[in-house]
Amino acid sequence: MNFKKYVSMGLSVCSIVTLSACSDKDSSDVMMPEIMTQSYELTLSNLSSNQPLSPLAVAIHGERYTAWSIGEKSSLGLEKLAESGDGTDFLAEATNSGAYTTETGAGLILPGESETLELESISSDDLTLTLASMFVNTNDAFIGKQGLDLASLDIGDEMTVLIPVYDAGTEGNSELSGTIPGPADGGEGFNALRDDVNVVSRHSGVVTNDDGYTDSILDSSHRFDAPVAKLVLKRTQ
Repeated sequence: MNFKKYVSMGLSVCSIVTLSACSDKDSSDVMMPEIMTQSYELTLSNLSSNQPLSPLAVAIHGERYTAWSIGEKSSLGLEKLAESGDGTDFLAEATNSGAYTTETGAGLILPGESETLELESISSDDLTLTLASMFVNTNDAFIGKQGLDLASLDIGDEMTVLIPVYDAGTEGNSELSGTIPGPADGGEGFNALRDDVNVVSRHSGVVTNDDGYTDSILDSSHRFDAPVAKLVLKRTQ
């Protein structure tokens, strides 16, 4: 009997078992790096007299992302949000551009009412926030704010920002019956045809039946002046 051969084989098996046990122990001791997060409380108030806001579309992202630019064409996602109030594609564009987190509001924010959202994001030196929502008793007006600096807020700090209203420039501001998706009309929402100037601008306001524009489905209660909404943003963690 070759005793040395069996001793050698035994040692090899023991070595394998020992190495395996060591490997398991080492892997169990590996600590995953802790992911640091920051949390915020966002409250948006509708200051208009008769313009419900569509569900909020909110993104926390890096400073390089821009959702719209004055004098530039609206993205398809912004067009859909501004014409129909649906922010799904708008937020998908933010996600595809590297947004850290996105959030959608619970529903319409009626005039004089507010909504509060709790937001959480990974920590970063360049955290910024963008939000948008449609004025639903219009053709393609949206409220919005972008590039809000979150990185400068310490825990407990808050900022208050007044929000203007923009024109997506994708649909003519006719205010005609059948062209407005909100409760003033219940008409069409998104239409892929772009029949306006096709660039984003500050909104000049709506034309109403009370102004002598007899074809308008709107009345004087649907008019608006900036600012049209107020944002209070607080860092909670």
